[in-house]
Amino acid sequence: MAAGDIVLTALRVVLAVAGLVLIVAGVRIAVTRRLPRRFRIGRPPADQRPQPVRVGGGVALVATGLLIQQVAQLVPMPRALAMGLILTALAVTLVAVGWFALRRG
Repeated sequence: MAAGDIVLTALRVVLAVAGLVLIVAGVRIAVTRRLPRRFRIGRPPADQRPQPVRVGGGVALVATGLLIQQVAQLVPMPRALAMGLILTALAVTLVAVGWFALRRG
């Protein structure tokens, strides 16, 4: 295994772990309906307040797409199944964009 392969594999593992952490954070934000305090800066007007379900759901869906994509690259599997997972990751990411654009509240 070349040094470049090791670095690329390590980067993919880090991205997969980051995806897991972001999924947990996004679900927590959506379920509790509260953004963590470190994300808040001052107190915006009522019409500009963040929408935690929208933000949390969007973060969780984007992270799920990232995690699926990394799993497709890290786990040895047939090429057709890997391509199916990549297409699923793309679909989940598009759903995340739709969720964020259409969800109000």
